[in-house]
Amino acid sequence: MPNIYQNISSNKRDTVLIMALFVAIISALSWFIGEYFTEAGGASVLGTALVVSGVSGFISYFNSDKMVLGISGAKEVKYEEAPEVYNLVDNIAIASGLPKPKVYIINDNSMNAFATGRDPKHGVVCLTTGIIQRLEKRELEGVIAHEMSHIGNFDTRLMSIVSILVGSLSLIADWFTRGAFFRRGKRSSNDDSISGVIFLLGIFFLMISPLIATLIKFAISRKREFLADSTSAMITRYPKGLADALRKISQDTDVLEAANSATAHLYISDPVRGNFGNKVSSFFDTHPPIAERIRRLEAM
Repeated sequence: MPNIYQNISSNKRDTVLIMALFVAIISALSWFIGEYFTEAGGASVLGTALVVSGVSGFISYFNSDKMVLGISGAKEVKYEEAPEVYNLVDNIAIASGLPKPKVYIINDNSMNAFATGRDPKHGVVCLTTGIIQRLEKRELEGVIAHEMSHIGNFDTRLMSIVSILVGSLSLIADWFTRGAFFRRGKRSSNDDSISGVIFLLGIFFLMISPLIATLIKFAISRKREFLADSTSAMITRYPKGLADALRKISQDTDVLEAANSATAHLYISDPVRGNFGNKVSSFFDTHPPIAERIRRLEAM
């Protein structure tokens, strides 16, 4: 069984590969549309697509945390309102060397938590009242360390960028299916060297690109959860605390009222639980199985 540091290195390496694949898909599809369906050519459309994604990412970079907190109905609390939470946050900040994040609370009986913020200096840890009230101190400490690990590992920034890339791919596919690029330009119609097989494959992958993008997003999210678990164990030196917390969270039957598919990947446990219960549906999970996360933590 790999140790904590090997888990961290492995997850970082896999995430880089997944992100490279993501950018490659966007680049390939943009070039294909430009080369086969417009007068401008593949390079021009590719450049436009990257610029649009970059502008969207820039806007999201500065505003995604505010949007997530607003959607979740979270409210900022001061030390006097939640001293036990602030004490744990202070301890984890000292142990990890991270700046102290702001603390937000969602008034909900379900057990869950998430982190947001574009970088450690703007980090936010958000907890439900249910998780604060129902976990023991060492368990809640593990959860807070997990969320602050997301901030320290820049997962919150990464997932914001990934969400923008997913949206960009979906927008490209939507434009195409609505006919914006459906008429082939002179460039493609006069080029006798175009391969019909390549053309059909390009159309096929363009149609399924939103699904591919969503699967990649979920894969990145699952990798970052394993990484945050490992980092939490390294910070607290007590993997059992987080393992016990995850076990209790998995047994929670209360539903988070503010849960939705747009923010589900941010939480420590998927608040939007499906009812499929099969291997196919696991591809669409935003989180790795809690049983597997617990097993890895206990092995540490």
